[in-house]
Amino acid sequence: MMRTIFAWVAGFTVLGIIAIAVWLYEPDKQRAALEEIYEGEYRIVDGVRLRLRDTGPTAAQAIVMLHGFGASLDTWEDWAQALSTRYRVIRFDLPGFGLTGPDPTGDYTDARSMKILGDLMDQLDVARVSLIGNSLGGRIAWNFAALHPDRVINLVLVSPDGFASPGFDYDKQSETSLIMRALPYTAPRSMLKANLAAAYGNPDVLSEASVTRYHDMMLAPGVRPAILARMSQVILREPGPTLARIQAPTLLLWGEKDGMIPISNADDYLQDLPNATLVRLPGLGHLPFAEDPVQSLLPLEQFLSGKAP
Repeated sequence: MMRTIFAWVAGFTVLGIIAIAVWLYEPDKQRAALEEIYEGEYRIVDGVRLRLRDTGPTAAQAIVMLHGFGASLDTWEDWAQALSTRYRVIRFDLPGFGLTGPDPTGDYTDARSMKILGDLMDQLDVARVSLIGNSLGGRIAWNFAALHPDRVINLVLVSPDGFASPGFDYDKQSETSLIMRALPYTAPRSMLKANLAAAYGNPDVLSEASVTRYHDMMLAPGVRPAILARMSQVILREPGPTLARIQAPTLLLWGEKDGMIPISNADDYLQDLPNATLVRLPGLGHLPFAEDPVQSLLPLEQFLSGKAP
C-alpha cells in the first residue's frame, strides 16, 4: 500500500513539473512578423546578418551606439532622433540580440563584437566615430577605443560594464544559474518587467510598450540560446591596463540610482582613464537615455560639441 501511495505522489509530482513547464513554455516568435513591427535595414558583416539603423546626414560626423545586455538598437531611439538632426547616427543589434539574432560562428566574445564593429564601419565608409556604449556595449566600446585609437574621436560610456562584481571575477568563466539555463524554453513577461524596472531610478517611468519590445526581442529566433552562449564566454580581465591606453576624450554618464552597475564604479574608471569626465545623473538608473532622454542628453550634446558638460 505504501509503495502505491509513494508511486502516486511521485506520479503527481512529475505531472506537476510537466504542467508547470508546459504552462511557462514560450516558443520563438516568427522573424517575419517581428521585422514588420520593428524598423531596420539589414547588412551582412562577417557572415552575420546585422539589423541596423543609419540616420542623419551621411556627410556629418558619425556616432555609433552600442546597446546593453538583452537590449536592441531601439533602446537608443529618443537620443538617436535628437542627434540625427546634426550627426550621422548608426546603431545596430549586437550579435545574439534583437533581430540580428545568432552569430553563425557561435562566437560571442568581445573580440568578435569589436571585429564586427570595425568591419561594419568599413562597409559604411566611416573612418572615425564618436562611440557611445551602455553597460555591455560600454565594455565593448572602451575596449575598441583602446585597440583602435585612430578610429575613435571621443568616447561616451553610460554605466559601462567591465570591472569585477559579485559572481563575475577576473580571469574566470562566469557560472550560469539554473534559472538562466531555462531561458531557451521560457521568458515570462512578468519576470522580464521586474528586471527592467530595477534598471530605472523611477520604475513608474517604464512603459508597457518598452516591456513588450524587450519581450519580443527576447523571443526573436535563436536569441535565448545565443544569450546563454554569450554569458558562458565572458571572461573579465583587469581593466586598468586597457583603459590606460585610451587616448580619446571620454565622458562617463552615470545614473546615481543605478541598481545594476553602481555609480561607485565610476571611481575605478576615473582612476585609470587618462582623459575622462564624470557627469552624475540624479534620480536616474541604468538606462538614463530611456528614463529621461531629454535631461540625460544635455551633457552628451555639450561633450560632442567640444564644451565641458
